[in-house]
Amino acid sequence: MNRNIIVLDTTLRDGEQVPGAKLNVQQKLEFAQQLKRLNVDIIEAGFPASSAGDFQAVQEIVRTVGDKVSITALARAVKNDIDAVYESIKLAQHPFIHIVLGTSNIHVDKKFNRSKEAVMQMGVDAVKYAKTLLPEVQYSTEDASRSDFEYLWQTIEAVVKAGATIINVPDTVGYAVPEEFGELIRKINERLKNLNDKVILSVHCHNDLGLATANTLSAIHNGADKIEVTINGLGERAGNTSLEEVVMGLKVRENYYGCKTNIQTTELLKTSRLLTHLTGLDVQVNKAITGENAFAHSSGIHQDGLLKDRQVYEIMTPEEVGGESMELILTARSGRHAFKNAVEKMGFDVSNAEDFEVLFGKFLALADAKKEVYDHDVFYLVTNHRTLDESASGHLYELDSFQVVTNDLYPTATVKLKKGSEIYKDSAVGDGPIDALYSVLKSLVGLDVQLKDYKINSLSRGKEAVGRVNIRVEYQGKIYSGRAMDTDIIKASALAFLNGINAVLLDASADASGAAPAVQ
Repeated sequence: MNRNIIVLDTTLRDGEQVPGAKLNVQQKLEFAQQLKRLNVDIIEAGFPASSAGDFQAVQEIVRTVGDKVSITALARAVKNDIDAVYESIKLAQHPFIHIVLGTSNIHVDKKFNRSKEAVMQMGVDAVKYAKTLLPEVQYSTEDASRSDFEYLWQTIEAVVKAGATIINVPDTVGYAVPEEFGELIRKINERLKNLNDKVILSVHCHNDLGLATANTLSAIHNGADKIEVTINGLGERAGNTSLEEVVMGLKVRENYYGCKTNIQTTELLKTSRLLTHLTGLDVQVNKAITGENAFAHSSGIHQDGLLKDRQVYEIMTPEEVGGESMELILTARSGRHAFKNAVEKMGFDVSNAEDFEVLFGKFLALADAKKEVYDHDVFYLVTNHRTLDESASGHLYELDSFQVVTNDLYPTATVKLKKGSEIYKDSAVGDGPIDALYSVLKSLVGLDVQLKDYKINSLSRGKEAVGRVNIRVEYQGKIYSGRAMDTDIIKASALAFLNGINAVLLDASADASGAAPAVQ
């Protein structure tokens, strides 16, 4: 009988720690809704003690999907962190508190500067306190793969006796190799079953050596019943274990692993693409399962084999992960149903009839201009529509009009911005058209932001192709991202910069509205 593997998605917590991947509350809710459709068992919604914004986002995710999906959030082994988690997730139908504390010598000696006994007691006290708030508590032994085994086990034994119901074993810095990590999990699993066979054993692997998926599968093979993963393998440094890779590994090799998950695999590609669009972080083309070339075949020998039987060179079909053999191309004659289907396929909620009619009108205008509208164009249309709606709050900037003149003497940009009922106009000269454009924008908004990264890529085909601009700006030591799409790449550049500026203003507004929960 197949074991069921519990899938915890930590894209909104560990994945969001990637520079440039910061999402606003609305984007997090959009993604959480898609994770619900993907049918993940648990969403780790954030680190609520880190900021007031993260606390609010976790609460909103609980209100939105907490009736269908188990919700957790991260806490360090201190009372204030645990309180912040409890207050943010307590309304969920199946909440649990996730506590993390290091067990390796380098963490105990360098990070905490305490004795092993003192650190272990911190963990025990934290679990005991968390159990007074909620019945389910997960304890993560951070940097377990570099820990002395006997101390690691003593810690696990102590926190289980204190009430921990899930033990999570992280390969925090991606140091483990599959054989070694599998053996570690086997030893812990045997002892844990003897100690308390109701406690769930979980793993959380990072990809620093490119082994996160292999280590996770090895752990499952050796008794782990729960995995912590992210969409597209998003995460700090080289990333986390990729949800789609492990899930499809278990599905394709079910006879070997004897395990299954509750994941709706036909939602995998949609979830991957939604995350890519929300963060602006592209998936490499040859990425397993979700890469653009994952099901592409160019070799003549391969193509010949596929025409005879797809199984000659495919161990799974694109349809299994939500791919299609052909893209539906929309035109001005495509009706509401076809357009709504295209929007919903990307994971967007269009249940508001009035908002949908406005969006459909914009689609018809785009279709008249472009004649043929592709998936990337639809996504551009929806995200631009949502961005404009969000900016209507009165304290954010909108691009009213602009003109850029480029030459080899004095490239010049003239811009008119709106902020509520106020209008701002100015001109500036720069080294090139983008430099001139960003110089005048900086002057108009009055913020000394520094451009750190600027990237352009095409999202669709033909001379009317939609271009996407991703930028990163620095303001007062913090990094903010801005993204925009348009058929006019100069306009997209201006909008991306303004989105970065608005992110700064929203951050300042959140800081002013209330202090973050206290952290020790």
